[in-house]
Amino acid sequence: MEKMKHKGKHMLEASQPAAATAAEKKKIIYSAIQPSGMFTIGNYFGAMKNWVTLQDQNDCLFALADLHAMTVFQVPADLRRRTYECLALLMAIGIDPAKSILYVQSQVSAHSELAWILNCNSYMGELSRMTQYKAKSQKQQRQGSNIRVGLFDYPVLMAADILLYQTDFVPVGSDQKQHVELARDIGGRFNQTYSPTFKLPEPWFGTAGARVMSLQDPASKMSKSDDNPNGFISMIDDPKTIVKKFKRAVTDSETEVRYDRENKPGISNLMEIYGCATDQDMAAIEREFAGRGYGDFKTAVGEAVAEALRPIQAAFGRLMGDKGYLESLMVAGADQAGRIAGRTLSKVRRKVGLVTPKR
Repeated sequence: MEKMKHKGKHMLEASQPAAATAAEKKKIIYSAIQPSGMFTIGNYFGAMKNWVTLQDQNDCLFALADLHAMTVFQVPADLRRRTYECLALLMAIGIDPAKSILYVQSQVSAHSELAWILNCNSYMGELSRMTQYKAKSQKQQRQGSNIRVGLFDYPVLMAADILLYQTDFVPVGSDQKQHVELARDIGGRFNQTYSPTFKLPEPWFGTAGARVMSLQDPASKMSKSDDNPNGFISMIDDPKTIVKKFKRAVTDSETEVRYDRENKPGISNLMEIYGCATDQDMAAIEREFAGRGYGDFKTAVGEAVAEALRPIQAAFGRLMGDKGYLESLMVAGADQAGRIAGRTLSKVRRKVGLVTPKR
């Protein structure tokens, strides 16, 4: 028990969704992830692994944000397949539907309806200042693509996702903090205009593994949408592929396994990944590989990651073998989420003047 308490204290930094006492209400934690591709170890070590711990002490909702995935074109068959796969993988890592609400975003229509209402209470200026919009729109322009309205507007849908559930904390990386701030701004504006309706959420920052970087470009965050498949490790990559990708990882011209993010970003990234897979700190890793070269270290990282993923991949395979079971979980999760979201949406509709006749 002391070990769990210490770990919790380490994980919760500026914002703290602490364990509730018998007399306190549990905190509401909301997080969503897009089924736009198979999750990477960056997703797992940076966020999803922490979700498993959070669900033991809080009321958690975890969504597959398939509507968000549509800000770029999705092949329909691929989006359907990935939704099943990502649901199975979340369960395989330890998200328990008996403890948390696990659901698919598009199956709760309140998200879309509240997003439109919040659109009418949001400003073009604040959306145009969103850092991720600027970066992604510029990339699309360089590729000769038109910028979709959904790319500009999806932060409002994200705000609706969060505000629907009267969320206390949203687990985010530093690159997503701005979206939580926007949700607070939009929710606060609505509260001031119509009367208190939404709880204003706080961002929650994880610690170890929060910024797992690309194996080929240590200056960039590891991403499942990376054009170079050697830049990321998929959660369902086989052990040989995992080791091979780590052997190809970009490092530097030295041979010393030493943590230095500024001057040795590649090897430092591998050390952080190894630490996530083995629960070791940087000093312990430096001692373990003192006098050994990068070749030995890269192989060890690959083998450690493959071993960490082995039980997850086994559970994933079993779950993917029962599509009917996964669909039953989707229905149950959407029903649970819908009941909570419906209460908030009902208040919003009444406050903005929408008529809902009794049937």
